[in-house]
Amino acid sequence: MQHRTSRRSLLTTTAAVAAATALGSRLPASAASDASGASGSSGVSATDAARDRDADHRLRAVIARMSVEEKIGQLFVMRIYGHSATAPDQADIDANLREIGVRDAAELIARYHVGGIIYFTWAHNTRDPHQIAALSNGIQAAGLAQRVPVPLLIATDQEHGIVCRVGKPATLFPGAMAMGAGGSTADARTLGRISGAELAAIGIRQDYSPDADVNINPANPVIGVRSFGADPAAVARMVAAEVRGYQEASVAATAKHFPGHGDTSVDSHTGIPVITHSREEWERLDAPPFKAAIAAGIDAIMTAHIQFPALDPSNDPATLSRPILTGILREQLGYDGVVITDSLGMKGVRDKYGDDRVPVLALKAGVDQLLDPPKLDVAFAGVRAAVASGELSEARLDASVLRVLRLKERRGLFARPYVSDRGVDRVVGTRAHRAAADEIAERTTTLLADPRGLLPLSRRRHRRVLVVGADPDSPSGTTGPPTTVLADALTELGFQATALPTGTLPTPAQIAAAVAACAGRDVVVVGTYNAGAGGAQSRLVAALGATGVPVVHLALRNPYDVAYLSGYGASLATYSWTDVELRAAVRVLAGRARPRGRLPVAVPRADDPTRDLYPIGHGLSY
Repeated sequence: MQHRTSRRSLLTTTAAVAAATALGSRLPASAASDASGASGSSGVSATDAARDRDADHRLRAVIARMSVEEKIGQLFVMRIYGHSATAPDQADIDANLREIGVRDAAELIARYHVGGIIYFTWAHNTRDPHQIAALSNGIQAAGLAQRVPVPLLIATDQEHGIVCRVGKPATLFPGAMAMGAGGSTADARTLGRISGAELAAIGIRQDYSPDADVNINPANPVIGVRSFGADPAAVARMVAAEVRGYQEASVAATAKHFPGHGDTSVDSHTGIPVITHSREEWERLDAPPFKAAIAAGIDAIMTAHIQFPALDPSNDPATLSRPILTGILREQLGYDGVVITDSLGMKGVRDKYGDDRVPVLALKAGVDQLLDPPKLDVAFAGVRAAVASGELSEARLDASVLRVLRLKERRGLFARPYVSDRGVDRVVGTRAHRAAADEIAERTTTLLADPRGLLPLSRRRHRRVLVVGADPDSPSGTTGPPTTVLADALTELGFQATALPTGTLPTPAQIAAAVAACAGRDVVVVGTYNAGAGGAQSRLVAALGATGVPVVHLALRNPYDVAYLSGYGASLATYSWTDVELRAAVRVLAGRARPRGRLPVAVPRADDPTRDLYPIGHGLSY
């Protein structure tokens, strides 16, 4: 992969556990307590370690009653289609039968004894908070109905910003790069605490967040704005703060993607990236956020499907690398929490070995949780065969099962596996939570350029506004489309705004229509999404600028867009296109809030990527 000089130079518990071991022990739904009231913790602190030691003999008693198959099952975290654990829609039953060989979540748990479930929007798990809570309760009931009753660890990717599985009416926050632009560790901790409380209230007790990657490569196709930025020390501070916030809400935070996915130009969903950092560069660039997460007591760390020759010359992906996961993560960094793979369905981990061998090699490398294999029956049989042959010892299984059970106990699942409708109503999407998200978002909007003092817009001089540009799909399916959100927000503030979507690849006809629509307008607001050099979005912005109507540019995703554009009078970065960020940007445009964000990454020049157009820390205000 090619390296730009600019990237290199960016930085010169309890009795409840014992009760759960009793055959047939159950917590009736009528006795359910709000998960948001579960005992919080800031991770594996000295207090947590002491609690772990006290609970270990009881947890080991649970493990001793498990069969080999039940132990293997505890290590898998699996997808499942449907809004209900026992009565999904027929289309979801069909998908489950086709991909997993079971009808629903309850059957999945009964057959494979899985230790966790991951929720996805596309799997129809996350329609609304009350439905999610009911699904979670159904899953826990199935887990506690097993021969050895054990609650499940239900997880999702709620990074906020561009990766978000639970949508409105839950509170949605700016994503990581926006938070990095705000630069406030207090805001990051607040995000974690509020988001964690809402996730816990609907039965989700593990979040695959925060992203601890340091995004020093503007061409990174898979991390980008999911990262807090390009400064390892700043990223480390934000990661630690968010970890503490989530775990104070009794939700397990998960730092990803170890040993660092920030400097790649290949998406590990579709290929295997190679990180060419030296060991010294890894220590300086990639390691600090993971060290900070460990120091903050992180519950779980997710692996990356990347090759990192300086850390392991075997060319095995990090997910399957014992030198990386055991030698560095466990032994050098002293981490003894849960290690979880990234999805085992991704191409980055499937190229070299078969689907039956990948989970075995991951466990041998030091992994504890195996996330979402493409074929669960094949993966399960592979691990079972490895135990039967002696390649994996039962003691090795026990060590990982113990870590998983410790995490479940620490986050209150043995004591309070169920959630309630009352808890959902009391916690999820409250006015106070939404107000906090709005205030945080205002502190992230970044004014990149305003050479003629166009901003803030005046309702007297700029009343008639045309909003054009890209309308990318909502990450959660509950927000947008961006042009409409922007136009509506401007109208609410007293402007006369009209939306005209032009897409991410505007045709000559669409560009001509947008130019024609400028007639009689006082200002044009144009949103871009991953605009590239000489691309259609660049041509759109240039054509709008040529009309003589003032143009305000919003980078809806990557702040790097501004380097490829001309013809705008002002440019701002929102770092995502969800409603909370767009509405905050409108308040900034209208002068209701001052732009306070500062770039957490450098924006390289389009004509010379070794030089910065805007450095880290750049940001204007008024």
